[in-house]
Amino acid sequence: MSSVAADISMSLDGYVTGPEPDGERGLGIDGEALHGWVLNSEDSPPDRHFLEMAEHHGAVIMGRRTFDFVDGPHGWNDDIGYAYDHDLPSRPPVFVVTHEAPETTRLAGFTFVTDGIAAAIEAARATAGERETVIMGGASVIDQALTAGLVDELRIHLSPVVMGNGTRLFDLIDERVLLNQHDVVVTDHATHLTYRTREL
Repeated sequence: MSSVAADISMSLDGYVTGPEPDGERGLGIDGEALHGWVLNSEDSPPDRHFLEMAEHHGAVIMGRRTFDFVDGPHGWNDDIGYAYDHDLPSRPPVFVVTHEAPETTRLAGFTFVTDGIAAAIEAARATAGERETVIMGGASVIDQALTAGLVDELRIHLSPVVMGNGTRLFDLIDERVLLNQHDVVVTDHATHLTYRTREL
């Protein structure tokens, strides 16, 4: 059965977007600084490795706010998509956690799940088979999955930037989540942290 990983870029002060994320600036003002490691990955094999992992993803989960940007006029297109389309033969199936599915979409291939994060993970894992299921964001969806004990691995790509404001990861978590540090990879553009969950 598919394992579940939450995978997201974060600033040193805990933000996964810059200020004022919206349909035009999905990552907010100056939010692209959070993904400097992605933009420089062609010249950095260790950074590129984390993008290449997307080749093994069997399904992807995202929240509605993330989808609204992805599906909007400044979102995914023929040149950029999931994992920045880093040599992927095709995009894995994407499940969107939402209270209500949109009436129309610009992009095809998305499944909308209105029964919460647990139902989305169950559907994604069933589709992924033995391949990994990845929660790509946003912060709320990752927080919900961590709180519910539904994440096997947490991967944080810690970017060397202090945002000062934006959307903070872990704001919805109000109880202890104990993790095992599994791996640390340091590059010029990020510190890639991998944690695995365990029972308290």
